[in-house]
Amino acid sequence: MSNTPHTLHDEFPNQMDAIHALKASSPEFARILEEYDEVNDQIHRAETRIEPVSEETEALLRRKRLALKDRIAAALNHA
Repeated sequence: MSNTPHTLHDEFPNQMDAIHALKASSPEFARILEEYDEVNDQIHRAETRIEPVSEETEALLRRKRLALKDRIAAALNHA
């Protein structure tokens, strides 16, 4: 497993201005970003064994992060 953080800057390097603008104008989008960061932090802590979790829980967190990333991408495509 990789313990490389999947920050929004890493995932959407050319869209940070659009992310900031959408975050400022949409409370729902801002909430999705917060949730993404929380889940991403949980995964990073699990991968680095700071806060170990079961493989099943880690896989569930990864799926949740991917779903949030898809929602972020969809919002950016419609902005």
